[in-house]
Amino acid sequence: MEATPLSVQLYTIRRALAADPAAALERLAGLGFTTAELFGLLDHAATYAALLPRFGLTPSSTHAKLLGQDLVPVIQAAKAVGVTTIIEPSTPTELWNDSDAVVDAAEQLNQIAQIAADEGITVGYHNHWGELESALDGTSGLEAFADNLDPSVVLEVDTYWAEVGGVPAVGLLERLGDRVRFIHVKDGDLSRDDTKQVAVGSGGMPVREILAAAPHAVRVVELDDFDGDVFDALAASADWLTANGERL
Repeated sequence: MEATPLSVQLYTIRRALAADPAAALERLAGLGFTTAELFGLLDHAATYAALLPRFGLTPSSTHAKLLGQDLVPVIQAAKAVGVTTIIEPSTPTELWNDSDAVVDAAEQLNQIAQIAADEGITVGYHNHWGELESALDGTSGLEAFADNLDPSVVLEVDTYWAEVGGVPAVGLLERLGDRVRFIHVKDGDLSRDDTKQVAVGSGGMPVREILAAAPHAVRVVELDDFDGDVFDALAASADWLTANGERL
């Protein structure tokens, strides 16, 4: 399977996008990126539809709330931008302490996936640390959740938050296997302080091993925050990743 190009979660450059969307996307493209994962889909669909093609960017996927939402505008926005995978970005942390709630959330997402499939769209789920801190029936909350998902629902493992949650990302990826279609590739000091995140390859994450454990997953570079110019961190991340066999 040919490697997919590196993607970038646009939440990383949210401040620059808010100030000047065209300039922000032009600068991102200038770093060599051709693929992006979107956020704020309902608010920014028109901007994405107009500007992504201008700068040679295509969407790998998008984050958008699905659970408990009216799906019609979400699907319409995804189609307008050309997105084929919509990923539920988060759930309340307290959900992961209740096995019945985890099963219920999985069943809801399964139903959403059936609706989306009729529109040619795949549904996925992205974790934070709460899913890994919890232990349900001898396994992590995320793995218990995955056990109740329909195979059509894909996983986007945020490898950084998995480590922060206390579960080594490499082993998690190996156990989840081909269900993992996307991974968030990020680095830092493994704390919950977003400003301590750094360019990929310069922090405490075992990034090479993580990439090897999910060879066919789309790599989505993300910094939730950064103490400096985030475009510099993205440039350094791209340099490190391409030097280690990935491609833009």
